[in-house]
Amino acid sequence: MTTIGTPLSPRATKVMLLGSGELGREVLIALQRLGVETIAVDRYDNAPGQQVAHHARTIAMTDPDQLRGLIEAERPDLVVPEIEAIATPALEALEAEGVATVIPTARAARLTMDREGIRRLAAETLGLPTSPYRFCDSLDELQAAIDDAVGYPCVVKPVMSSSGKGQSKIDSPEDVAPAWEYAMSGSRVSNTRIIVEGFVDFDYEITLLTVRARGTSGEIETQFCEPIGHRQVSGDYVESWQPHPMPATALDRARQIATAVTQDLGGQGIFGVELFVKNDDVWFSEVSPRPHDTGMVTIVTQWQNEFELHARAILGLPVDTTLKSPGASAVIYGGVDAKGVVFDGVDQALAVPHSDIRLFGKPESFVTRRMGVALAYADDVDTARRNATEAASRVTPRAV
Repeated sequence: MTTIGTPLSPRATKVMLLGSGELGREVLIALQRLGVETIAVDRYDNAPGQQVAHHARTIAMTDPDQLRGLIEAERPDLVVPEIEAIATPALEALEAEGVATVIPTARAARLTMDREGIRRLAAETLGLPTSPYRFCDSLDELQAAIDDAVGYPCVVKPVMSSSGKGQSKIDSPEDVAPAWEYAMSGSRVSNTRIIVEGFVDFDYEITLLTVRARGTSGEIETQFCEPIGHRQVSGDYVESWQPHPMPATALDRARQIATAVTQDLGGQGIFGVELFVKNDDVWFSEVSPRPHDTGMVTIVTQWQNEFELHARAILGLPVDTTLKSPGASAVIYGGVDAKGVVFDGVDQALAVPHSDIRLFGKPESFVTRRMGVALAYADDVDTARRNATEAASRVTPRAV
């Protein structure tokens, strides 16, 4: 039996999120609807999740002393990493000492904080199909890896980055040095290590939201949402839709791969498993042990969206991954570099049939920063995609 206390009381159930961006914000709201006291932590003040949480804390989450000090002071029931740039060795130590319960586990947070840990787990430990790859610490190593193992075309990414930052495609030797410099600029930490991947000739890429939650028997069970298709530009998602049609054989293989990865990582919660698909062949790409940006679409497509699924799963509650309606999401970009922007056209956006929007409340806008998302549901995915894109185009951030 799961017991949840009253917020702001001595018996409160307290959950701390490490990272409080737009995805964390929605998780915090889902937790609060279940009566949980929430603590939103980020590296800057007034992050989106901090605006809605019971408590807001600002620290350098990559500093192990600051991270340990905050967790020991707050003593949350659960610590939920929502970003990669965290001092995960401190989380592992706190978990081993019995001070913190980390979602899904501290080991999972460490393995998925950079692309090296999770790629080596998937390919070398679990033997899952992936693109050919090498890890490199210098421009010379990158060139040698391409010449000796990976070939052209290929993709270069920092081992630690988010939302496609620092990612580029290399088609010829002339592209190698610029790709290296771009990867260095996009890393989330002071780190010169990158991954270079052979280009997979895939038909499409999906996110398979995979939920590990307690079933009616009390045991941890694995459930799946319908596949989410998405389109990226320079490695950054710009639109997503659900469901994405797949052959039964490919879907079965995708679920097998997702099950293998998430069972090894363990714990409870939602995992965003990214996969390449061509005909019936499926390759593992990446996994995030938390809600996924492409999964914003589930706000309009599922009876329980990915944030509600995550909140329920980590609390030990039953989940329902049932699809409600086809739908789509489209990103609303900042368009300007400014603080405290205003948004024009919200009324026109919401006039699009069956549409909705989320404005994230980020205190500072950048030209290519995600400041919101437009959502739409329809009888079919194509109509939903058109409507979501149209709604997004009607919202214009403006400096004042």
